[in-house]
Amino acid sequence: MLLQGKQIYVKPVEESDADALLKLEVDNRDFFQRFTGLREETFYTRQGQLERIQTANESSKADHGYTYVIGLRDTGEVIGEIMLSEVVRWNLQSCWIGYFLDQSHNGKGYMTEAVQLVVQHAFQQLKFHRIEAGVMPHNLGSIKVLLKAGFHKEGIARKNVKINGQWEDHQTLAILNEADDDQSLSHV
Repeated sequence: MLLQGKQIYVKPVEESDADALLKLEVDNRDFFQRFTGLREETFYTRQGQLERIQTANESSKADHGYTYVIGLRDTGEVIGEIMLSEVVRWNLQSCWIGYFLDQSHNGKGYMTEAVQLVVQHAFQQLKFHRIEAGVMPHNLGSIKVLLKAGFHKEGIARKNVKINGQWEDHQTLAILNEADDDQSLSHV
């Protein structure tokens, strides 16, 4: 599967992406750390990235989550990651979306395009009904990305995610598959 936008592409993560992901994580370590849980030093090794990719691929095969890389169409450079996690099937058909983008590429519309591509894929191919996101209220850039992609604010979840060692509030946003008229409870 390859999703192509005007400026970027999105594809499922593969073991061949380990070096590119390692570079992305190392180059953006301090920047990303402001938005994620604490990470072990082994995360910042090639082996750590390979293990993460293998876990992501197992999760995808089990329909528990999906991890994608975001690359520039003109150069092929991997500039980010986007994930669908916490998959719930049966009567919910929902998941959470999360993402990271190389700090030097923020503000260029790349992540908005990636979110739109993945949401479309999630609704049409993976048959989700609802996708949720949680963003720290001060992360206005990320909230803007989600609003541009069609998400709507739903409320504040107080101290619900441990980020960088601290419990942080998160703005909850969601998007619904308005075209979803399938009344069955089956999944992909």
